[in-house]
Amino acid sequence: MTEPAGLMMAMMQPPPTMEEEFQDWYDTEHFPERANCEGFVTAQRLLCLDGFPRYLALYDLSNRAVLDGPGYAAIARTRYSQWTKRIIPRMWGHYRAEADQIFPGQARLGANGVPTRLALWRFSGVAETSVQAVVDGVRASFAETPGVLQLRVFQAKAAETGDVIATIELAGPVAIPAPKPEAFGQTLRNLNLSNVYTPYWR
Repeated sequence: MTEPAGLMMAMMQPPPTMEEEFQDWYDTEHFPERANCEGFVTAQRLLCLDGFPRYLALYDLSNRAVLDGPGYAAIARTRYSQWTKRIIPRMWGHYRAEADQIFPGQARLGANGVPTRLALWRFSGVAETSVQAVVDGVRASFAETPGVLQLRVFQAKAAETGDVIATIELAGPVAIPAPKPEAFGQTLRNLNLSNVYTPYWR
């Protein structure tokens, strides 16, 4: 069986007094380190249009084991810079997940065209036996939505085990549908975040 592609995602929001320093840190140190790291296939920063926290970073990985490799170890875990150690503890809404792509399995961000919007749904506390119900529910909810370029679903591991994350890439300001309760069943109660993003640039 082919090993699933991996994902690392991080969301956070700086307090207003740190906004400028946060952008400098992310754009000149933190993001380039990861974008150029061995096994990181894509890297994208996004700005939240509807929801919290304000900033999201998505990194497609050749597989999740990349995060245990020497390339990532050189820039993370016990090797964080002093600047990173100053920034991270001061962030609001900080959430980080390492995940396997469970649907479709190997798709990359932007594979079907550059999205101008990205919807993100996060389900927490999902039992292993209910993961497929989340996949089916997300697919059914967006089945009739125009402008869907790509839909991917990820199962978080490590510290965030139990979380299932769906990213829906959209062409243009598409209206986000409400989740279909009949498709999700009981797993709809696990939905605890629904945000819409647009690509960030500076």
